[in-house]
Amino acid sequence: MHFIDTHTHIYGPDFDADRPEVVQRALDAGVGMMLMPNVDASTIQPMLKTHEQFPECTRVMMGLQPEEVKGDYKQVLALMEKELERDIYIGVGEIGLDFYWDSTFEKEQLDAFETQLEWAKQLHLPLSIHCRKAFNQMARILEKKQDGSLHGVMHCFTGTEEEAKVYLDLGFHLGLGGVITYKNCAVKDYLCNIPLDRIVLETDAPYLSPVPHRGQRNEPAFMVDTAKKLAEYLNISIEQFAESTSNNAKTLFNI
Repeated sequence: MHFIDTHTHIYGPDFDADRPEVVQRALDAGVGMMLMPNVDASTIQPMLKTHEQFPECTRVMMGLQPEEVKGDYKQVLALMEKELERDIYIGVGEIGLDFYWDSTFEKEQLDAFETQLEWAKQLHLPLSIHCRKAFNQMARILEKKQDGSLHGVMHCFTGTEEEAKVYLDLGFHLGLGGVITYKNCAVKDYLCNIPLDRIVLETDAPYLSPVPHRGQRNEPAFMVDTAKKLAEYLNISIEQFAESTSNNAKTLFNI
């Protein structure tokens, strides 16, 4: 079986002590490719260094994560736009909207998000989109901007069936991770209504570890536990689920 983790931050400080072992455990578990979205200006070099260290099994994306949009966001975006001139990036991400803790920079987040959507259009790259406590604003912008060229993943999707339908109708895939194994996650109740060819797997490591690893640092190898649970909910074999989600990711990210 071959899995693709479409969203992982194994370049972060949580993995500095044992990164090679983490990558090896992923490969041993069948997770043969790990896609790494950027967070902010400070994460670019660690991410690129990790990719250089593991070029066969990692790929990189470039973007400014919404929680990191601050007063200097225009300078940061200029740096990232320049970085995207290099042909190593397979996507624009992690971008989006997040008003969960704070909406101080709501206007800036909205502007940064729309700017980065335009990059994706110009470069014909898929998106890795983060949305938390911002569904209405997110849907409105995507509906306005979607001209048939926007595509990508709604990362760590945990919304309602109605929200899922909006994103699917807009042409996006849903990224499902460890949260799906938690008791209070509603997605499993309507999972069978999501087309199998629109699901991709992810960890968001080091965050959101699936059961039975909840409370531990998440890592790509744990994604197999999420996949087993999802295949069980869908009443299909883990082999079929692995093949389908990996094919979806390969097509979407052109890898």
